[in-house]
Amino acid sequence: MNVILKEADLLEHKLKILLEKYEFLLEENELLNQTVAKLQTELKSKNQITEQMNKEMSYLKIARTMEGSNEDTRGMKLKINTLIREIDQCIVQLSE
Repeated sequence: MNVILKEADLLEHKLKILLEKYEFLLEENELLNQTVAKLQTELKSKNQITEQMNKEMSYLKIARTMEGSNEDTRGMKLKINTLIREIDQCIVQLSE
């Protein structure tokens, strides 16, 4: 009978340790889930900022292209004129 009581006490002790570890892991899991949620929110915010910056950079590139120097403006005008001539040629070919 004494052996059975010792085995029961040992089993009870092991169960207490197991329950303590389980509770600790539950708490740790909750903390990790909170950290993940926080990091996901931060990542979403950073992605929005990056997207906004990319739009601004695109607008700046367009503005600089329009602003450009006289040489750039002259080159652009030549390119536009070339494109207009090509379009005119296409229209003439289509109308024939």
